[in-house]
Amino acid sequence: MNKTEFVAAVASKAGVSQAKAAEYVGVMLDLISNSLKAGEKVTLTGFGSFEVRARAGRTVTDIRTKEKRAIPASRLPAFTAGSVLKEAVHPKVKVEKAAPAPATKPAKASKPKAKKGKAA
Repeated sequence: MNKTEFVAAVASKAGVSQAKAAEYVGVMLDLISNSLKAGEKVTLTGFGSFEVRARAGRTVTDIRTKEKRAIPASRLPAFTAGSVLKEAVHPKVKVEKAAPAPATKPAKASKPKAKKGKAA
């Protein structure tokens, strides 16, 4: 589903025009973006959380030229799914408990049998 399809679905569900739905979706995305720019975490209970994670700078080697170069530290947006969203995507399977197995008697240790053979 792309943004246009999403806006159409919001308009259909909310019973508003697509222009109004596009405005609402745009405002929501702007609010999330601006909060992340300010370093704030956005939590939509049950759905998930948006946050900014810091990525340390590092040195990499180009495998073709063997040239080393530095990649600076950066900040990246991240999303963590909430429990309701996880359950919607992958429902938990309820496992029924099996009836306990009947108790058995422990096996008796057997004595080694003497070999029958001819003595030399």
